[in-house]
This record gives sequence, C-alpha cells and structure tokens, in this order.
Amino acid sequence: MINIGVLVSGRGTNLQAIIEAIKEGKIEGKISIVISDNRDAFALKRAEQNNIETRYINFKSFENREDYDKKIVEYLKEKDVDLVVLAGYMRILSPYFIKMYKNKIMNIHPALLPSFPGLHAQRQAIEYGVKISGCTVHFVDEGVDSGPIILQKEVEVKDDDTEESLAEKILKEEHQIYPQAIQLFCQGRLIVKGRKVFIK
Repeated sequence: MINIGVLVSGRGTNLQAIIEAIKEGKIEGKISIVISDNRDAFALKRAEQNNIETRYINFKSFENREDYDKKIVEYLKEKDVDLVVLAGYMRILSPYFIKMYKNKIMNIHPALLPSFPGLHAQRQAIEYGVKISGCTVHFVDEGVDSGPIILQKEVEVKDDDTEESLAEKILKEEHQIYPQAIQLFCQGRLIVKGRKVFIK
C-alpha cells in the first residue's frame, strides 16, 4: 500500500476528490497525513472528517524555507510517505525538499503546461485568447510548474468564458485526472526519463 502525504493551503477540493477516489477503490493507496501552512484551510477539516491525521505548521516559526520544509519532511518520514501530493499548496518547495522526494512529488496546474505557468493561469489563458486550455498533472522540480508532465486534459475556452467560469470547468477535469495520475504512481506505472514520463 502506497502512503500518500498531501500538502494543502486552501479549500481542498482536489483533496476531496482524492479521498473519494480512494474510498471507491480507484486509488490503491492511503492518505497518511495532510499538512497545511494555513491554520484555517478548509482542507484540514475535510481530512479530519475522514479520520486522516493533520498537521498545521506555521511558516513564521522558521528562519527560512529550507528549515520549514525540513519539518514537513520530518512528519512525512514519520508516516513512511511514498508520494507527496500538492493540492492547492501555495508555497514553492525548497531544493532540499525536492531532492528528498525526487520524482515523488506531484502537482496539478490549471493550464496546459508549458503554457501559462505560475499564478492566475486561467486569467492568463483568457487574456491571451486561447481556444483550448485545461489542466496538467506533473512531477515537481526546482522550477515553477516546469517538471515532467504526467497527464493533461483539455477544456474548450468559449468566447463568453470568464476567469471564474473557465476555472470551474478546469477544476472538474482536475478532479478526474489527479486521482488517475496518483493511481498510476501507486501501480508503479510511471517511468521518468529526462523530461518525459512514460506510462507502462
């Protein structure tokens, strides 16, 4: 059984989708711990409602990002976490963290990378005038939304779409492909070679 650690900062809708997928037998793994940098993150309540252990770690209690990440890694190691999943986690990970879990950290981004990395991806897509956007699950490296791509799903951008309506459409697809990518990891089917992820 693969142990999953989830890092959250906000509402936790992707966390909820992962919890539901595990309950339905679509992910052969278990969430061992949910960690947040935000005491008020609703994601923590979602975890608690499902009897998942939670931790809040105050970033201000640490001198720098690496020291903060070392505390997170300490909790993850205690739980023998095999895969780290970022679900609306709003901090950039330190090189230390990424080295400790190389090709074992997943993120989901609301755009078809490499287009529109960083914040406000849906707004970037609307302003640029693209006809297709979507979401990307990728492994995390030391860049911003630049790691090897695992899965992508496209969404049509209509003329009357707003940032909010596009975000809503993309989020529905996120809830589908994030659990799929996690299951592929749990099954040992993801092979990383350079920038490419092969699904065996």
